[in-house]
This record gives sequence, C-alpha cells and structure tokens, in this order.
Amino acid sequence: MWSLIIVLLFLISEVLGYQTINPQPSPTILPLFHSKPNSSRHRRHLDTNNQAQAQMKLSDDLLTEGYYTTKLFIGTPPQEFALIVDTGSTITYVPCSTCYQCGHHQDPRFYPNNSTTYAGVKCGNGCICNQKIDQCMYRVDYAEKSSSRGVLGEDVISFGSKTSLKPQRLIFGCENMESGQLYTQHADGIIGLGSAKLGIMNQLVKKGAIDDSFSLCYGGMDQTGGMMVLGNVPPPKDMVYSHYTPGRSRLYNVEIKDILVSGNSLKLDPKMFDTQEGTILDSGTTFAYLPHAAFTAIKSAIVKELNSPTQIPGVDPAFQDVCYSGFESDASKLSNVFPNIHMVFGKKQELLISPENYLFRHSKVHGAYCLGIFASNNDKMTILGGILVRNTLVTYDRKNNRIGFWKTNCSELSTTLSSPSSPSPVSNGFKDFDYDFTGNFQIGFIKFDMYLNISYLDFTPLVPEFTQFMKDKLQTRSHIEIMSFIGGEGNNGTLIKWRISPSPPSAHISNSTAMAIFYLLTDHSFQIPKKFGSFQLLRWKLEELPSRTWWKTSMTLVIGVSMIAIVAALVYLIVYLRKHSHWFKNKFQPHFYQPVEARDPTHEEQELQQM
Repeated sequence: MWSLIIVLLFLISEVLGYQTINPQPSPTILPLFHSKPNSSRHRRHLDTNNQAQAQMKLSDDLLTEGYYTTKLFIGTPPQEFALIVDTGSTITYVPCSTCYQCGHHQDPRFYPNNSTTYAGVKCGNGCICNQKIDQCMYRVDYAEKSSSRGVLGEDVISFGSKTSLKPQRLIFGCENMESGQLYTQHADGIIGLGSAKLGIMNQLVKKGAIDDSFSLCYGGMDQTGGMMVLGNVPPPKDMVYSHYTPGRSRLYNVEIKDILVSGNSLKLDPKMFDTQEGTILDSGTTFAYLPHAAFTAIKSAIVKELNSPTQIPGVDPAFQDVCYSGFESDASKLSNVFPNIHMVFGKKQELLISPENYLFRHSKVHGAYCLGIFASNNDKMTILGGILVRNTLVTYDRKNNRIGFWKTNCSELSTTLSSPSSPSPVSNGFKDFDYDFTGNFQIGFIKFDMYLNISYLDFTPLVPEFTQFMKDKLQTRSHIEIMSFIGGEGNNGTLIKWRISPSPPSAHISNSTAMAIFYLLTDHSFQIPKKFGSFQLLRWKLEELPSRTWWKTSMTLVIGVSMIAIVAALVYLIVYLRKHSHWFKNKFQPHFYQPVEARDPTHEEQELQQM
C-alpha cells in the first residue's frame, strides 16, 4: 500500500508543478544579461580594464508623447519605473506611495516600506528641510508651468538588462505632489541627467561606478525608441564635437558660430547664441527654439529653396506652426526637396541637420510637413530640442568638456555598439561564468555554488545557523536551501551548493528577484560573519521553469485522480475488513482439525442460540 501512496504523491507533485527538473540541459546565465544574436553559448572572463557601462533601451516617441523614456529599477526587491530621459533636469524622481496629488501613470507608485534598503535623507548639508520629519525635501518647477514636490530618499537603483554597471545606492526624489503636464503624462517620472550634485550622473561618477560620460540616441522620423548609454562609448572617427562650459549652468550648452542652409551662410551674429546660459542642448524639449532673427532667416532660406511652397495652417491653432503641403509621404525622399542645414561649432566642426531633423509630419494633411524650429519667446535663450538630433548619437563627454554628434540609425544602434563589458571583479565575485539568455525565460530554480575558507568539519555544526543567515540577508519569499556541501582540497575549505526555488512551487522566480539576489551576493558591501570565514561565488545557474503541454497535464491529472480513487478504495476495503475481524479471521486464517473433546460446548451453544 505504501508504494502506491508514494507513486500517488509523485503524480500529484507532477500535476501541481512540484517536479521542475528539466530533462534538457538548462541554460546558465547572468540575470538579464543578453547574449549576442546568433550565439547560444559564451564564456567570458572578467577584465579589470573594462569600464562599467549601462545600455538602456528608449521607448515612446518624441512627437507623439513629447518624450522618450527608459526603465529604472529602485529598491530591494526592485520596483520598476518608466522615466523621461531629460538632460534639462537635475534630479530623478518617481511618485511616492504617500503622494496626495499624483496622476495615474504607467506603473505603480514607489512604496518605501516594501524596500528593505530604503532610507530617507536626513536634514543637513543645506538641503530644504522638513523639520517635523527631519527629512530633506526637493522642489522642481518647469517652464511649461508644471512642478514636482517631494522628499529625498536613498535606495539601491539598478539599470536594466544590458549592463555591467552594478546597482548603486543613489539619492532620488519620492514625489508627494505634481502638477501640469507631470500630472497628466503617461510616464512615471523623470531621470535627471543634468549636471548638478543630485544628478544621477554626478552621483555615479562620484562613486567611481562609471566614466564621466553618457550618450543618447533618438529614433528618426516614423521610428520609435532609441538608446541611452551610461558610461563611455568609444567615439567614431567622424564624430563632430562642440565645446561646452560645465560651470556656466546646470544644463549642457554648445557654441554655435554659424548656420548654413544648402551650404550658404545665414550671416548671423554668433553673439545671439551666446547670451546668459548659451545655447542649451535639452533632450527633454521636443523642438528647437531660436532667437527671432535666426528663426526668420532659416524660414526664409527654406522657403527660397522650395520655390514658394503652399503654406497651410497647423493642426492646433493655439500654436503658430509653419506647415507646407504638396510633398511625398516617403520621409527618405525629403532630402530631394527640402534643403540640408548645418550648424557650425567652434573649430569649424559642422553638424548636419537633415530634413528629418527639423520637420515633423502634419497629422491631418497627407504629404504635409511642419517646421520643428520656432522663434523663442525670449531672444536671450536658444534651446536645441530632441527633434534636431534624431538618428544622431549624442555623447555628453563631460570628462573632456565636449559634446559629440554622430549620424547613425538609432533604432539599430544596440547591434552596432559592442556588447557591454563584464562586471569588474570583486573579492566575492565570479572566476568565470557562462550565460545563454534568448527569448522569454521563466525561472524555476536559482542554483549557485559558494566556497567558504572554513574546513568541512568546522562548518558542519554551523549549517543551520548559516542557512538562516542567508535567508535573512537575501530577503526573498522564495525557498532557500543547501543541497549539499563537501570539503575542499586538503580539507582547507567547504564548497556549498545552494538552491532557491519559488514559493509556492507552482510559481516562478521573477527576473527582478534573480537580479536582486545576484547583485547582492556580488556586491562589495555583502559580508558574512567571521565565524563562517570569507566566501567566493563560483557558479550561478538559472534553470528554466519547464513548459507543460495541455495533453500531458491532462493525462497526468487523469492518472493522478485514478490512483487516488484506487488507493481510496483499498483503504476503505481494509477498514471494512478490520471492522469484521471475526469473518476476516475465519475466512482467511488457516483451519486446524480439533478433537471433539477439545471444543468449547459453551461457545457452540451461544452460536446456536436463537435471536
């Protein structure tokens, strides 16, 4: 009977998903590190000469949404947010769970209480202080009358999949109030790339996490997405540069010396581009805003090249759009009709502004286009928005006080750039690793090997205590257990094989949880008590949650139910027989011949007595 029950339990575990062993070789990966196309298996050794870098995909559309966003992950476990990429902002902020005036955005708000690594920034160092709660505040106001208010917090921030930049503890804004476009926008918040103390770049560079450089690349007309790279990108040979003065303001500026239309100079006084904060390069602004004289000159030169095109009203009468009709809808042929513009920087470096960089489609008239360049309301300010650098890799080389421009297809840039370098080696890091990560991947098990420099005999009595320590440190709902541990060579150390499985077993482990565990184990700050010695992580392996076809699941279910019925019937039969033990004994026990005088006559009389 017990063998049947064991078989039954095995079948039930199959039905409920307890059995997660994959008969096929399981991929060994680092969480969220993608392999190169057409490559299934790589071995990569750590290189101390490689600088950390994060390649982050851009989503949304500049003209439809008015911005591009990228994903950022805050807290432990990580909470995901879609943030507007903005070089004109100096602080990164997301809606807080305590926000009393926040709109409905793409992702849930940030819950500080759900993060084991969150801490509020206490008053001091000249910050705006809320004395009641002893916490620093922030306040941001924008030209379009939107604003954001909140408190400053510090937590672990990670940067997505294609990155060798490890998660870092950074200061960010936990938003309690927002107004204007910030309230109505779909994006969750803003990632501030501006040059200021609280800017995310300044914080990363101060920590020594990355080189002092980042790059943006927006998709072209009729294209979405693009790419952002935090850290150094090897500059192409034909990259065009403009000097920028970092101390002039918190924003990035370029120096315009001249503007050419179809190769002809507009003969503008370059001083008009050099007032106050200079010419600002702002990824968070959609269009370009030039001094009135410069706008008029460019518009007149374009109209001259087009031989008096048909001008039509814009889509929104509230804006003074300059639009023309009567052209082909194929954006690749715009250069056959519209002239090219060149911006001339210092040292006669010229940036090509092709038609796709200064035009946008009229949304209601086929074959009509509008200028993405406007006259500024303030002649003392020049702003170059994102439209001018579509399909252009823009590198903010802050280390060398220059901004580089290189024409490319930004939608395909991720395949052009070299793959991100491996993480820098740490004392508790990998010797080497394999990874293979293609397509969708649901994690069934996390397995990793850990080497302690404590002998097998000394470690054995400490197993329960060390297991509990790891459970407390990893802070995950998943089930953590030691599968085995063996003594090292010469009994000088102990090799421990760990397994983390989902809870409940029928579920799977999320990528964010795997990533958080991995980075916690490889972080310099992760230490174990001295009684356990020091450790090194030798192997990291994720096993895929096995897929189950409908027919296999159904057949297993049918067999399992059948076995339950059989076992239940057997149990019922045994109970019944035991209740009728006399009949059971007479029927199944052996009968021996007895002499007449040996029988009990009393017993026989009782048997024959009438009821």
